[in-house]
Amino acid sequence: MSEKKMTSSRKHHLKSLVLAVAAGLLEAEVKEIAAEKERFMAEACPPLDLPSGGQQELMEYCKKLGQLSDKSDEERYDAEAKVTKAQKEIEDLKFKVTELQPVKKPALKKVRMSADSMLQALLGSKHKVTMDLRSNLKQVKKEVKEDTTEAGDWRKNIEDKADRKKMFETS
Repeated sequence: MSEKKMTSSRKHHLKSLVLAVAAGLLEAEVKEIAAEKERFMAEACPPLDLPSGGQQELMEYCKKLGQLSDKSDEERYDAEAKVTKAQKEIEDLKFKVTELQPVKKPALKKVRMSADSMLQALLGSKHKVTMDLRSNLKQVKKEVKEDTTEAGDWRKNIEDKADRKKMFETS
């Protein structure tokens, strides 16, 4: 089976056709949204019919408009309350989902770091004191004990003890 490659001119032609169809759909959608908006505004906000009478009629009309604005404020408040309740419920559900998922602990990597670099990483530029832990250690010299496995050692010890014995005898 051999697949024929599409020529670049054919690709461009098909792309332009798809873009033309998409542009037409977008224009239709924009017109539909505008018509929906006009229909809603005509329903929600009827045209003003101002009374031509006296001051009393204007006062009543203002009261009517105030009641309508109060009603719209109540609707807005109710909608906000529903939205906040839904958002809180979404947060609770997200929390529950994260609780149900097991926590994956990442594998820790062994990091070789000196005490100075650790302090500098933790404290940042505030770190001025160098901390060389080895310099604070006490220097201890190991004493080399004489090996008592030599042949003449036991004789020395006997002679030392004999000297001590003589000290006690003379006194």
